[in-house]
Amino acid sequence: MCTSTKEMTVASWQKIGAIDLMNKSVPVVKAGELLIKVAASGICGTDLHISRGETPHAAKKVVIGHEFCGYVEEIHPDTQALAKVGDLVSIDPNMPCNQCTFCRNQKYHLCPHLFCIGVTVDGGMSQYVCVPARAAVPVPKHVTPEVASLAEPLSCVVHAVDQGNIKTGDSVLVIGAGPIGLMAIALASTSGGRVTVIEPSAMRRQKAIEIFGASEAFAPGTLDPVDGTLGEGYDVVFECVGRPNTCLDAVNFAKAGATVVWVGVAKVEDRVAISPFEVYRKELTITSTYTNPYGIDRAVKILAESKIDWSQLVSHSFSLSEFEKGWEVFLAGTGLKVVIKP
Repeated sequence: MCTSTKEMTVASWQKIGAIDLMNKSVPVVKAGELLIKVAASGICGTDLHISRGETPHAAKKVVIGHEFCGYVEEIHPDTQALAKVGDLVSIDPNMPCNQCTFCRNQKYHLCPHLFCIGVTVDGGMSQYVCVPARAAVPVPKHVTPEVASLAEPLSCVVHAVDQGNIKTGDSVLVIGAGPIGLMAIALASTSGGRVTVIEPSAMRRQKAIEIFGASEAFAPGTLDPVDGTLGEGYDVVFECVGRPNTCLDAVNFAKAGATVVWVGVAKVEDRVAISPFEVYRKELTITSTYTNPYGIDRAVKILAESKIDWSQLVSHSFSLSEFEKGWEVFLAGTGLKVVIKP
């Protein structure tokens, strides 16, 4: 990557167990690229996995940040782009090879050569970043940078809700009401589902009902067991935690004929002990989601429509110089989405 002599501050994975602030040269825009002045960058659970060395494909010493938006600072003269200099754009971090069998068959998110801004190449937890022109999606002027930074995680949830195939009147269960779970609740409820939530945090249960459209919310262990073969349980279940016990709970709460969508990111070594007979007897569809295929434009439109007060997802905002404070709040799990504004 070409670099300039001007320096900037970045948050980078330098060693196992930590994300450190450091200085790097501002990248120089190349053909096909835009230089983005980052406006807001969200901290994600994937960033924690990266810091712990739990993301096998993450590049060593990468600048994190794959949930971000920013203003177009510069467009290389040999680049065709929808955005103009000065526009606020949300960034789709996942860039495929466009040559493999998955890319040729409209499954580019499964591309084995996929590179991801903020995971395999330097990302948006920085003051400036270069991105391919196709990664930048213009954002309507009334959308704030904090909300625009939610486009990437929301696009992942768009894919998850598509997988769930919710029908009007379906009973939907969402396990976990962190930012991803709350997004799933919002999209499921606006898709015609009646949404029940399982979440240990009283604050998040309250948000789920008052802001994001859930009909009821329970602490773990307080929702009565169901017999799916008798018509009890839920038509669609979204697991948004990423732990073996909650993946199993998702199956156990599913009604016969239901669809179970594993959304949460589990550790590589995790295993779930599921009864094949139960899956057979209940004729369950168990599926999962990986990244955000063809979802970023839809996510930006959903954020712009303002049917949900998406700003309620952002509980904390810090400057990049305060990244360590933001990281501590994120690790404590006492809020919702922590956003860094370089």
